Amino acid sequence: MRTLTLTALEGIPEVRAGDDLADLLRAALERTGLVPRDGDVLVIAQKIVSKSEGRRVALETVEPGERARALARLTGKDARLVELILRESVEVLRARRDVLIVEHRRGWIMANAGIDLSNVSAEGTHALLLPEDPDATCARLRASLADLADLGVVINDSFGRAWRCGVTGTALGTAGLPGLVDLRGRRDRNGRALLTSEVAVADELAAAASLVMGQADEGHPAVLARGVPWPLRESNARELLRPRAMDLFR
Repeated sequence: MRTLTLTALEGIPEVRAGDDLADLLRAALERTGLVPRDGDVLVIAQKIVSKSEGRRVALETVEPGERARALARLTGKDARLVELILRESVEVLRARRDVLIVEHRRGWIMANAGIDLSNVSAEGTHALLLPEDPDATCARLRASLADLADLGVVINDSFGRAWRCGVTGTALGTAGLPGLVDLRGRRDRNGRALLTSEVAVADELAAAASLVMGQADEGHPAVLARGVPWPLRESNARELLRPRAMDLFR
């Protein structure tokens, strides 16, 4: 019988700039009574990674430029927030009332360059940018926790999706866990060769872990997954990005 278990780690405190995430995760694993095993995967919310890396920005320190002010008038967003979005992006793809879709400088197509105001400051005076390099952060955490077990690490965030309503967990960074698994050439149960099947394994796990993490005030920013049905390997989340030449909807 194939079983996947997802367990939220208990007692992770409010994370601040400079905090050692590996130490916090070790303590949370012990507090939750979990002993990691080879092949387990830690899924970590982007928000605590960004906070630990000092990616919190006071809006009062941001001076919006002319383009940011124009987009702010069009979208109804705070011009200072729009300025931060532009700084984190390489291209604006869509802009209308309440919507600003961009290509992030890391290649993600997303709303607001992933910049968040929720659970950042009670007054709404600060914004939180995405981690500088999520794949590199995953690799460092995996190395730091290697004495516990051979773990995979995923940083997840909530993305909206083309053609679908609502947000779902998506992998921003990975280490150890495959980002994408290519099944082309394998046979189905009828012996027919698969021609196009590629599985976004890291995204599927990120979405599953989001159900345990929650989206509001649940306070569970890390999840241990056990029973992931794919072997660990060297990886990164960049393999999940669709090349621009294959983007038929840009």
